[in-house]
Amino acid sequence: MARGGQVGDRGYSWGCKVSALSSPITTTIPVARPFIGAEEEQAVIDVLRSGWVTQGPRVSEFEEKFSSYIGCDHSVAVSSCTTALHLALLASGVGPGDEVICPSLSFIATANSIVHTGALPIFGDIDPSTFNLDPLRIEELITPRTKAILVVHQIGLPADMNRLLAIADKHGLVVIEDAACAIGSEYDGNLIGKPLGKMACFSFHPRKILTTGEGGMITTSDPVLAEKLRRRRQHAMSLSDVVRHNAKQIASETYDEVGFNFRMTDMQAAIGITQLGRLGDFLQRRRYLAMRYTKALLPLSWLQVPFVPSNCHHNYQSYMVRLLDGFALKRDALMQKLLEKKISTRRAIMAIHRELPYRSPHWNDSLPQTNLVSDTGLILPLFHQMTDADQDYVIESLYALQA
Repeated sequence: MARGGQVGDRGYSWGCKVSALSSPITTTIPVARPFIGAEEEQAVIDVLRSGWVTQGPRVSEFEEKFSSYIGCDHSVAVSSCTTALHLALLASGVGPGDEVICPSLSFIATANSIVHTGALPIFGDIDPSTFNLDPLRIEELITPRTKAILVVHQIGLPADMNRLLAIADKHGLVVIEDAACAIGSEYDGNLIGKPLGKMACFSFHPRKILTTGEGGMITTSDPVLAEKLRRRRQHAMSLSDVVRHNAKQIASETYDEVGFNFRMTDMQAAIGITQLGRLGDFLQRRRYLAMRYTKALLPLSWLQVPFVPSNCHHNYQSYMVRLLDGFALKRDALMQKLLEKKISTRRAIMAIHRELPYRSPHWNDSLPQTNLVSDTGLILPLFHQMTDADQDYVIESLYALQA
């Protein structure tokens, strides 16, 4: 990769004038910050005054508008992406004795959702350029007990779905997409969530681009599956609260299987509807800031900037770089130096196999790229309200630390 650019008089070759490092920074620049405005506040107040505060008409409206945005047939709102993954795996028939292939380089909820079904997570190594599952390392993990592949679109960058789906089809495996970070991302011209696999699962945690505080969504093209998910999220109730409320005759529900309380509240849904209306602006701003980062940081030979395959459109839920050989500081030391300059950062995505519930010498030896990225990756500040001056200060600070 060609690198170039000169640093001089606090200006850079990419054309943006950078604030002097001596400029006072009174508050720490955070890694992320949710954007919640007056419209979201009013939407919650309206729900509180309506008298219907849990899974009701606003949840249904959010599901319909989410489906319309994604271009999918069915959306099922739930309490979190973890519960979305749990339900999706169960609905796919995953259970005790089964194995599910997934990356270790992911938030621990990916593996936890598998364990909650009684199945065993089998960790596949990643491509260090995309941080996603490496299709070349999948087939060696498949056994007669393998039931599914849980594909993570890490930090919003779509995984190599065409190759992963081909492997799954060859071996008769279910594919579920952990799209926790991928709202607004595109693969082969389609938004993630118009499922290429059986289902896709989203998160609305405050670290995500679209937030409801907590919450999740499952998308699918299968109407029977969608109905199964809707029942199981609410104790497997045969009639929803909305149906009973609107019934013209007495109607009583039955409970024909063991379900869960994975409901979303109407307050959360009201926030989600408003946030969905802002999503285009959120994505545009994040992509603009990501472009500035990439152009500015590309000349730093000790830093790997994000790589985006030509058939993908990244949403930049996070902007993650990686320290390469030749830099004097280790990753954590660099993070400390930046924090002293009032710049928050986060370590790269965790390696699940290093956490106590999943720790094993086998995984440590078989996941070299996961270990490398987890040890050298760094997430820089990126959020909708971030100003160009904030970003220039981060860039300038990184340049100063190499001196």
